[in-house]
Amino acid sequence: MDTQLINELKERYGIVFQDVTLLEQAFTHSSYVNEHRNMQLSDNERLEFLGDAVLELQVSHYLYRQYPDVPEGKLTKLRSAIVREDSLAKFAKKCHFDQYVLLGKGEENSGGRNRASLLCDLFESFLGALYLDQGYEAALKFIQAVIFPRIEAGEFTREIDHKTRLQEVLQKSGDVTIDYRLVSEEGPAHERTFTIEVYVDDRLIGSGKGKSKKLAEQDAAAKALAALKA
Repeated sequence: MDTQLINELKERYGIVFQDVTLLEQAFTHSSYVNEHRNMQLSDNERLEFLGDAVLELQVSHYLYRQYPDVPEGKLTKLRSAIVREDSLAKFAKKCHFDQYVLLGKGEENSGGRNRASLLCDLFESFLGALYLDQGYEAALKFIQAVIFPRIEAGEFTREIDHKTRLQEVLQKSGDVTIDYRLVSEEGPAHERTFTIEVYVDDRLIGSGKGKSKKLAEQDAAAKALAALKA
């Protein structure tokens, strides 16, 4: 097992595997196993199956608590954006997992170390191994360190409408009154432009335009979010 990986997991995430063979399996791709049959190795595909289920449950639980006013359909879209292939591949790279995965020569030469599908599977395999080695809470702690901060930073909020996101941000400190007010309608009937202002407790925080009132409200909420972030 790569000692550099063991040291990095300990230093960055406080993770020390009790069963190092599980960690080794998580980082062993099937192409490597096929080229080293005499070593009787196990690839990471079964761990990926388990890690996928652990990840989906943890992300689902987090979103359910974090967004109490968001309907099921939008929560599903948000979860899909977080656990989809390209997202998990980015998380795997952020953790430097791409540097440690064991690949066969053919897979290595064809760019497998940077392939999104392979890195996604690798991330899930590691999570499955961690779950088996140390349980649900340890896996959750890792996800809290790697994934949840990116959600909180707004990396996936395009999957939730800006009005909902603005409401969540403003109501973190308690109940507030949010009001969207139509300021003007311009242009011919077939090509109207609406201007909407959004107020919180009668204080103007954003203004937006759109081809419909709904689009103008979304634009106003997006502008308000940007102003609050600044």
